Amino acid sequence: MRRLSAIAFLAIVPSFAQSGAQLQSGPPLPHKLVADWAKLPKGWNFGECAGLAVDKDDSVWVVNRGQRPVIQLDRNGNVLQSWGDGLFKSVHAITLDSDGNPWIVDVLGHVLFKFNREGRVQLVLGARQGVAGNNDSKEEFNQPSKIAFAPNGDFFVSDGYVNSRVVKYNRRLEYLQHWGRKGKADGEFDLVHDVILDSRNRVYVADRANARVQIFDMNGKFLGKWTHAGSPYGLVYAAKEDAIYMCDGLNGRIVKLNTDGQILGVLGSPGRIPGGLTAAHQIAVDSRGDIYVAEIRNWRVQKFAKP
Repeated sequence: MRRLSAIAFLAIVPSFAQSGAQLQSGPPLPHKLVADWAKLPKGWNFGECAGLAVDKDDSVWVVNRGQRPVIQLDRNGNVLQSWGDGLFKSVHAITLDSDGNPWIVDVLGHVLFKFNREGRVQLVLGARQGVAGNNDSKEEFNQPSKIAFAPNGDFFVSDGYVNSRVVKYNRRLEYLQHWGRKGKADGEFDLVHDVILDSRNRVYVADRANARVQIFDMNGKFLGKWTHAGSPYGLVYAAKEDAIYMCDGLNGRIVKLNTDGQILGVLGSPGRIPGGLTAAHQIAVDSRGDIYVAEIRNWRVQKFAKP
């Protein structure tokens, strides 16, 4: 059944989406760097910038491995609030739910936190901080990486660096299922680094070390894969454009794709100077189409504005 579903999906996407395809590029995106976007107060610094998300007001939530792990900025880079010191072993990603509440992954703590917007803990998902589970655990993770929400309130956890799976829960936090194991075959993973959904409830999984994006339905049925766009560190679905932006962390670039896997544009090149990208880890797009990129190694968030 899995093989048949893969063939059916690949029949409607370009041949370069098949296994063994070469790295491809596309036309340059028109976005321009906004120099010195983040206006941190004197004495403040980001640590390793692991993740970010944009809310309905276009404010930007950044999680970093510094003294202020969670920093909210407005779209012009002014700080609105910060919190979270001492709560995490190592932040990895942030996702905002439909109410705008931040969910933050503690990758080395093996848990996910839900906060309200003022930074108060609402719940913790996982056995307890610091306790890891195996690939079949219903209550424990092992170095999870991201969370994604479906419109009905179900959510998906990419789990992750040690485990090799996607775990699905309902809105009552009840375990529903999981799929995936370590490997290179369809439906297997090597470093599950991100997960997102599109408007048709297709689940896109960043299979980072296998340098591919795999696509599933909401029940884990394999639909297809993209092997031509690079090594997916971070993914974001831009609903207004019905497009997916991907951090190709290995090749120092941002790739924009349509939902059939065709490359629509490319932004950036490897480097540490402003505008360059080194280990681009997570990406967000605001309502105007501006792009924000969190970099682990450069300890920064860069903004690229759409003309």
